[in-house]
Amino acid sequence: MLRHSASRNGQEPTNMQRRVFMGGALAALLSPSGRVLAEENHRGPENPFIVLLKGLYQPVSFADAPPNNLGLSMVNLSDGSYSRTRIYPVFGIRESKDEDRPIGNFYVQFAGNLCAYDLPGGALAMRFNSPPAGVPPGFNGFVPFPDGKGGNFLEGTFELVILEATGIYKAFQVGHNHMVDRLHQLVNGNFDEFCFCNISQYDFP
Repeated sequence: MLRHSASRNGQEPTNMQRRVFMGGALAALLSPSGRVLAEENHRGPENPFIVLLKGLYQPVSFADAPPNNLGLSMVNLSDGSYSRTRIYPVFGIRESKDEDRPIGNFYVQFAGNLCAYDLPGGALAMRFNSPPAGVPPGFNGFVPFPDGKGGNFLEGTFELVILEATGIYKAFQVGHNHMVDRLHQLVNGNFDEFCFCNISQYDFP
């Protein structure tokens, strides 16, 4: 009698529909295709992947430094020697389809040779390689071109070694970063960045 009454007021069919839906969702998650989808969300980026550094640099004070130093030990982002600009996705960063939306921060020493990338799912610490003897201007160094407004465009390519990688980027440790940079030194002394970074797991020969 109670079961009959529950059926008439609609509760039993509703509960049955909920159980069927939940069971189907669980089966989909546990199926091979469901496991692949879940694993896809935790996979690292493509090898290589490309990001764009873009925007005005701002000095990073102790108070502005990222918490826990991004989990990195090869750099000290709170020592006052770093400046910061934004990172935008170009190729190979999963879950980042909007190239006009920043996905992280780039930290660099203008008076040193270290830098760090704060990216979704992890971080990277890198060191700029020294230019080999006899290389032409613009290789691991800047060539200045006047911008016509009292400033300069500083153009060059740079090779970096990946010292440390955390999170989904662990496979990139001891890998390589090839930068193609056009840094704008403004007349007021500020720097406006525009730099493509091709980051790969293989070491530079």
